[in-house]
Amino acid sequence: MNRPALPPTDDELHAWVDGQLPPERRETVEDAIAHDPAVAARVAAWHAQRDALRRLHGGLLDEPVPAPLMGVLERHRAETGRSAPWLRWSGMAAGLLIAFAAGWLGNAQWSGAPRASGAALARAPAVREFVRDASVAHVVYTPEKRHPVEVAAAEQQHLVQWLSKRLDHPLKVPDLSSLGYTLVGGRLLPGETGARAQFMFEDAAGERITLYIGTLDAQAADAAASRETAFRFASDGAVPSFYWVDRGFGYAVAGRLPRDALLRLATLAYRELS
Repeated sequence: MNRPALPPTDDELHAWVDGQLPPERRETVEDAIAHDPAVAARVAAWHAQRDALRRLHGGLLDEPVPAPLMGVLERHRAETGRSAPWLRWSGMAAGLLIAFAAGWLGNAQWSGAPRASGAALARAPAVREFVRDASVAHVVYTPEKRHPVEVAAAEQQHLVQWLSKRLDHPLKVPDLSSLGYTLVGGRLLPGETGARAQFMFEDAAGERITLYIGTLDAQAADAAASRETAFRFASDGAVPSFYWVDRGFGYAVAGRLPRDALLRLATLAYRELS
């Protein structure tokens, strides 16, 4: 009797993304991607990360890893018997090291939006949980055909009044039509510190993004910087997002889009809500 095939490991999924998976495992891995939404979401997020790095750093990705950093790798391998996780993408190792050393995700500057406060956010696990919740809510509700929202855009005034009352905070729906996205509607969701809201938008092709809003506890809000609004990019969830914290409230714009496209939408949403 044939044994069932083992489910793919993260290393195998990374290898599949990079086109380096051994042929004997390809069918099993591709079957898992096709039938397991969680696996498909992880793979999609890794694809987006890789493409964003290539767009941002170009030729750096093909340079050899500097000798001092290779020494760190060899010591890690000797101590653990494994390759360092940040070198899974071998052809992109130099670019990854240079990119993260420069803090490219946290220090991107763009007109009209607040600067990131990376050290403060590092002390705020509640903020990371908030962003992860936003990603999960996006994955759960955007595939819905008949019931993606509780209240449709046709009742926008009622939707905003209802969610504002439940979150005990005046809410507003940003106008994203200049970038081709219109409101589908919204819904009420639970959160660690109370009610949260999700607004869903889609373009003419049916691509959907979500705006996730909710209060943070006092410690998380303080850690997210009392004097400046923290604005950051997150790519470690099921879908990438841009998020910020303002006066104790968190906001996250999530979607399966290239980083620059998502950035434009987040920028517009931030300006509309400020």
